[in-house]
Amino acid sequence: MRLTIKPPIVNNPKAQKLIKKILDDLDHVGIITNTLVEDLKALRPYAVEEKQPVVAKAIRLTCEHLEENFTFDIPIPEDDPIEGEEEGFETDDFNADESLIYLINLIKNSDNKMNIEEIREYNNALQEYEG
Repeated sequence: MRLTIKPPIVNNPKAQKLIKKILDDLDHVGIITNTLVEDLKALRPYAVEEKQPVVAKAIRLTCEHLEENFTFDIPIPEDDPIEGEEEGFETDDFNADESLIYLINLIKNSDNKMNIEEIREYNNALQEYEG
């Protein structure tokens, strides 16, 4: 039996270029809703083409969230606590730009199984979000 691995969205040079542009924009100017939504909508077909439904869903949900809220109100998913440490992050440390950059980097490296799991966590948080 042969195991097939889905190709990551970043195998496509146009998708790579678009992801780099999104990350550069976020790093330099932060969340500019109109531009970001346009870029994400342009990126989504690559995820669909590469048969990456979790990634395609994350992009769609992120676009909808940005259009409705004009920011990204979803924190980075919490790591499982290490024994002896407290669970979670301080909500005071939440940064919308950093969280969105983290999600885009997960998408960029969507061939990693752990990254797909974290993208699923973002998807759940986006679906459960009530502003």
